[in-house]
Amino acid sequence: MPLKLSLKPGEAVVVNEAVIRNGERRGTMLLETKARILRERDVMFPEDISTPQDAAYFSLMQMYIVGETSGKLYDCAVSALADWMDHSQSQQERDNILHIAELVASGDLYKALGTCRKLLKSDLEEAEYA
Repeated sequence: MPLKLSLKPGEAVVVNEAVIRNGERRGTMLLETKARILRERDVMFPEDISTPQDAAYFSLMQMYIVGETSGKLYDCAVSALADWMDHSQSQQERDNILHIAELVASGDLYKALGTCRKLLKSDLEEAEYA
């Protein structure tokens, strides 16, 4: 079953390391084969990194986009997760980091990235209400 992506005018998506930007009108793309896909809104740039959580997300994002489950990017991700663990404030947060690490170790980078993204969003929401 193909994956259907609806893109806003000018919206970009990363597909297997290639950045594809939509034209002036809303568009639809059907992906017929398995691919690593990341929407523009989920892309983090190095200058956006300000916390250990951000560094972990960025490292996981790089692994996912490249499709690398070992090597230098893996080492960077493990290091970023360990740093996040060192700075974690609660047992729940540490449990979530361990779950992400397990997903990375098993090669399920999409789930690891999604879990990390959810934690970043919940941290942002908590900060807004503090």
